[in-house]
Amino acid sequence: MLSLETLKKISIFQNLNERELQLLLSISKIEKFRQNEILFYEKEQPKYLTFLLSGVVKIYKVDAKNNEIILHRCLANNFVAEMALFEKIPYPASAAFETDGSVLEIDFEKFKEYFFSNPEITMELFKSLTQKIKYLDNVISLNVVLDSTARVAKYICENSEALSMKHNKLAQYLHITPETLSRIFKKFTKLGFVVKKEGIYTIVDRDSLEILFE
Repeated sequence: MLSLETLKKISIFQNLNERELQLLLSISKIEKFRQNEILFYEKEQPKYLTFLLSGVVKIYKVDAKNNEIILHRCLANNFVAEMALFEKIPYPASAAFETDGSVLEIDFEKFKEYFFSNPEITMELFKSLTQKIKYLDNVISLNVVLDSTARVAKYICENSEALSMKHNKLAQYLHITPETLSRIFKKFTKLGFVVKKEGIYTIVDRDSLEILFE
């Protein structure tokens, strides 16, 4: 059940006073999800400002051959797909939980009415939107500009969790086959860019990896 204490723990709301927190509580709810459950579908009309409290959410599209194309993974303590609300458009992609998790859903129209005059709130939302633009730029760079070797090098250098991901998930995110990913890691190992211990890769020559995509 949603409480004031839960809201106070969310950084964007930490400076709200008691009256504002009560207002926020009145227009919000917590929804829990199991692994693989859908948060929303592409072309669905958004109603809520959604904040990921726990878990990992993948944002994805499905191509003509029914293959998932993962655009982004959202981690806890971030808004999810808020740009669709601001642009008043349907969700441009689908979202599903990769783990069990929960979200805070806030009635967006009432949130605008109550809180858009608060400069701290609007600044945090602006930061979140600009971060999403950076994510989009990174997706374009990974999947259009770079070849598969440079793509892997860039992703493992810029995402600390990548080396602990299962290979099939990492390959899916990078839009390459697991076999191609394995060949690239073998090449990186042979060149001394990474080492493998107990089934987990570790970067040992970051400078050489960065040369591949800079």
